[in-house]
Amino acid sequence: MARINLLPWRENLRQERQRNFLIALVATAVLAVLLVFLGSHLVQRQISDQEARNNFLRQEIRQLDRDIASIEELEQTRDNLLARKNVIERLQENRSMMVHLFNTLARTVPEGIRLTSVRQAGEELTIEGTTQSETRVSDYMRNIEAAEWMHEPDLRIIEARDGAEGSAEPFRFELRARVASPKAVDEEAALVDAQSEET
Repeated sequence: MARINLLPWRENLRQERQRNFLIALVATAVLAVLLVFLGSHLVQRQISDQEARNNFLRQEIRQLDRDIASIEELEQTRDNLLARKNVIERLQENRSMMVHLFNTLARTVPEGIRLTSVRQAGEELTIEGTTQSETRVSDYMRNIEAAEWMHEPDLRIIEARDGAEGSAEPFRFELRARVASPKAVDEEAALVDAQSEET
């Protein structure tokens, strides 16, 4: 004899499936919420770690800025001290320059030349005088070029003097020269050499 199951098994199966679906849905929703919370927590943690690193870097940058400012102040102080040292060295050098200049003037003037005026403006020396001939002026310029404290002679004027036909010194001349210590000339020459090597 055949058995007939009169229980509503299909209805029970459908309710079982519906319950399993709801459980799976709730579990998935809870898992999704947990994952979102965990992801948010991780992102927040990374953000806070990055903010901590950024704050550390900002503090270090501020410290470096203070260090740079103090270095710039020290460099300014060093530059001021070097400028003072240079001024003192120049004053020391110029203190004896007049003695050297007059000594050089006396030694460089050849026979047949008489100086009438010597003027100095800064490093430029203007020398005026009378001479027996133009060749004496050339000798004088060569003597200046060979001197230690006078350099770069430049003849500005050489002309016959008015009414000096029978005079022992019938020509008048004016030349300019640069007054500088041998040390200053050597430093300038070294600077020019260094610049020419760079180019």
